[in-house]
Amino acid sequence: MRISKKSLKQYVKRPKVIISAAILLALLIWFSFCLPKPLFKSTTSYVIDDDKGQLLGASIAADGQWRFPYNSNVPGKFSKCIIAFEDKRFNSHWGFDPLAFGRAVRQNLRNKRVTSGGSTITMQVIRLATHHNRTLWNKIAEILMATRLEIGYSKKEIMAMYASNAPFGSNVIGLDAAAWRYYGRSADKLSWGEMAALAVLPNSPSLVHPGKNRQILLKKRNLLLARLQQQGTIDSTTAALARFEPVPDKPMPLPQLAPHLLQRFKADAKAAHLTDTHIATSIKSNLQQQVADVVEKHHQVLKANDINNLAAVVLDVEKGATLAYVGNVSHREDPETESDVDVIGAPRSPGSTLKPLLYASMLHDGLILPNSLIPDVPTQIAGYHPENFDLGYDGAVPASNALSRSLNVPAVKMLQQYKYERFYDMLKRTGITTLNQPADHYGLALILGGGENTLWELTGAYADMARVLNHYNKNGGKYNAKDYHHPQYFYAAAKEPDLQNNGLLDAGSIYYTLQAMEEVMRPGEEMLWQQFSSSQRVAWKTGTSFGFRDGWAIGVTPKYVVGVWVGNTDGEGRPGLTGINTAAPVLFEIFRLLPAAREWFDVPSGELVKINICRESGYRAGQYCTDPVERYVPKTCLKAPVCPWHKMVHLSADRKYQVTANCVSPDKMVNLPWFVLPPSMEYYYKTKNYQYHVLPPFAPGCEQNDANPMELIYPKDGAKVYVPLEADGKRGRMICNAAHRVAGSKIFWHLDGEYVGQSSAFQQMALNPKPGKHKLTLVDGEGNTININFEVLDKNK
Repeated sequence: MRISKKSLKQYVKRPKVIISAAILLALLIWFSFCLPKPLFKSTTSYVIDDDKGQLLGASIAADGQWRFPYNSNVPGKFSKCIIAFEDKRFNSHWGFDPLAFGRAVRQNLRNKRVTSGGSTITMQVIRLATHHNRTLWNKIAEILMATRLEIGYSKKEIMAMYASNAPFGSNVIGLDAAAWRYYGRSADKLSWGEMAALAVLPNSPSLVHPGKNRQILLKKRNLLLARLQQQGTIDSTTAALARFEPVPDKPMPLPQLAPHLLQRFKADAKAAHLTDTHIATSIKSNLQQQVADVVEKHHQVLKANDINNLAAVVLDVEKGATLAYVGNVSHREDPETESDVDVIGAPRSPGSTLKPLLYASMLHDGLILPNSLIPDVPTQIAGYHPENFDLGYDGAVPASNALSRSLNVPAVKMLQQYKYERFYDMLKRTGITTLNQPADHYGLALILGGGENTLWELTGAYADMARVLNHYNKNGGKYNAKDYHHPQYFYAAAKEPDLQNNGLLDAGSIYYTLQAMEEVMRPGEEMLWQQFSSSQRVAWKTGTSFGFRDGWAIGVTPKYVVGVWVGNTDGEGRPGLTGINTAAPVLFEIFRLLPAAREWFDVPSGELVKINICRESGYRAGQYCTDPVERYVPKTCLKAPVCPWHKMVHLSADRKYQVTANCVSPDKMVNLPWFVLPPSMEYYYKTKNYQYHVLPPFAPGCEQNDANPMELIYPKDGAKVYVPLEADGKRGRMICNAAHRVAGSKIFWHLDGEYVGQSSAFQQMALNPKPGKHKLTLVDGEGNTININFEVLDKNK
């Protein structure tokens, strides 16, 4: 029968046809977009694994469930178990199994109650995602949505969705969480008996309960094992052995090897709005546990002095990856320890730990040579009065020695020369982010811990220097700008190097900095270094904050950087809480856990040059320097100053006196080059350096040149000082110090024009000035004069 076009048009225009077509179109549209996006919206646990993929720790999800993030890799044992138990035609149906559904209907009719739903694994995924109630209409929707799911996803992906979201009893969701909660290991390491027990739980998750339902769970598990044997999935021996395995009892606690790293990852993930709450870290579990044990061991000793907190981090230099991260002691049961605080990321006063960066920066800019003498005398700069740890002075010390001994006054003198604004900018460029105030806020105190830094960023900065030095020769004498970066707790993808001719710090300056830090003879504060014997060479630095609140130690080798902090999270200071006493022993014990490096840092020959150096001053040799020595120094040191302290002096024929042309004929003078320090430096230097020769005095009646043999050490011109109060509340005295080249010379002291006394052997004078501005005048027996102005501040104002 032939239908005309006219008849067809009339048929199509019928209301029923139009309505039917509309309904069909709506169904097609609904079917196309029926799946929620995303399919699962539930929050997940934050999970961290070690470098081998083993669980380090996890936090419970926001809804109180142990729900690990989606895992696309489902163990074959689980797939075979769950298919045999729940959906034997899973691999062949399209989301709905009519045979299984028909069987379920017959069972329900026979039992006159719902005993089986006939749902496939795919349909169960839909129910888990939508949380629909069990009604006929919802069942029809599940069938359609399951079919849509099968069209859009592979069987492997659907199985992964099920394994990641199925309930496993109590508050455990997903196979991965269940494996750790019930068996204490990852799912891929479970036996057939263990996997079969987990496979029956989603069907009846309430079976896992201490003391209840044990036999029901055991029976279901064994029936599944029998089915697997019958199918040929496992042999009779495997099935028999699996039946002897116990079924899970109450959930086990999850590993908590790195709780503070988990805390850090959780904060970082939230800040970056990451949807994946699972990360594979670079942590080595064995080392993590060993470092945690070392921290705990030392905490047991330190807590006797009410030092409650320690932290340690180990970095791999090459990639900047974290190998161990112990953010605090593990004493959550003791609220006083505040052990939940991650001290590795907490801003604290760094003490002296920035000194190596200043030393390297000054070498890089050619302001000093490795062993240039730096003044070490009483110092007051705009009211700031730094002191060395031992409260003594050496007059002058080589810069490298000042670094290895961690002397404060030379460090402040160096920063004064380098400029604190410049150093502040340098720290920012190296990745220090915790200096949130302008440079003027910190001033010269910046080098002694006046700002705040974190153990995380400091160890990262030390690792940057080591990495730059390691790569310099490998990069053909060029610098990779990407070598400077913050530490990471995961292995990042390799990046193409950004090679440049110049680096933030040149390799030569870094090399000499690490050499100074590795200096084996450490007098002063760090003279006890020998008790920290290690199987490898280590460049290390300690730090102690003001008030003994923070003890630091950071060590560097070509392969590793170890950072240690000791103190109290509430900032309470304790006597003896110094870097050398508390943090350094932990540092070296951790280094003993690491493989010893066979070689030290390669010499960056391309950045070094051999020059003549003054043996006494450490500066570039000048025309009057006697017996200069040839030494390799960073190329940048070619622009360093020439020795400022060697000069030609004119002596009498017997060399007992200095003379001038006004009293001795030039042909009768003995002209000798002489190493002459300023009086204040000489005063302390000669007591520590017996080879130093003091200039002879001028011959009687012989006119002296313009050089003043006197120097006022304290106070300096323009100083603002406080005069302390005595125990009885009365105003005390300020002790003024001077130096004179000629031993035993008399100095006459005048305050505001009035004579107050004289000094000779010990050039000191006790004064009692009132608050306000004053003028101090010193005159020696030869008429040499010093005039300075100072101000006494009133603490009551």
